[in-house]
Amino acid sequence: MSALEPIKFTDGVAYERFMAPWSRSAGTLFLDWLAPRPGLAWIDVGCGNGAFTELILAASAPSSVCAIDPSDAQIATARAKLSAKQVELSTGDAMALPYDADRFDVAVMALALFFVPDAHKGAAEMVRVTRPGGMVASYTWDIVRGGSPTQPLWEEMDALGKPAQRPPSVDVSRFEALKPLWAELGLREVETRELVVERTFANFDDYWLSMVVSSPAGVLARLSETESAELKRRLQARLPASARGQITVHASATAIKGRKAA
Repeated sequence: MSALEPIKFTDGVAYERFMAPWSRSAGTLFLDWLAPRPGLAWIDVGCGNGAFTELILAASAPSSVCAIDPSDAQIATARAKLSAKQVELSTGDAMALPYDADRFDVAVMALALFFVPDAHKGAAEMVRVTRPGGMVASYTWDIVRGGSPTQPLWEEMDALGKPAQRPPSVDVSRFEALKPLWAELGLREVETRELVVERTFANFDDYWLSMVVSSPAGVLARLSETESAELKRRLQARLPASARGQITVHASATAIKGRKAA
């Protein structure tokens, strides 16, 4: 595992096929749970190609939104679909946010905290830039309990002797890690929730294109033709199809929210 390169999101179009539909379905549940009042200033940390940022604009009537991601390519994709009048987009590090303290009413990380090499530092930065009384919230796939939508792919890669790449801070996806972290950072009124979602693919080819070919981990580049064919066979045997050939995959995420002390 240590020999693997870090997962990097450098193709916004591929990410749209791979994870954006998942982000939107889980993100909708997340925003409903946050239930923020309109007119707030938001920061979306680890915004990727802007899939969750779009949800904030559509559902939460923010006064302003800043969105930041370490990938220039992802920000370029977000910039192509988000108006500069609506969102201030930046490339930057979640562990050293380029914003003044106490600037935002709501700080969120959507499917991003476990990608931060030092999750504690990333969460602390969200708290720093949030105003007293403001909300700090995050949700990540529940990887430890097998809740990631990529779990079938990961397990079959492992079975082939080609260990799958996981995010660097997997442990922070557990409620048992999130709750103490939010408490340690001084957040109040801390609540957690499990978000359960599903995605239906038109057929196995749709699943293969979306979840394997488009994977940012470069799965197929690490496999020979024989290994790729075996991976395809294993996944097709594992994922039951409906009478119409559709494949439905379920996933679950751990969500947490709290307020910065006033």
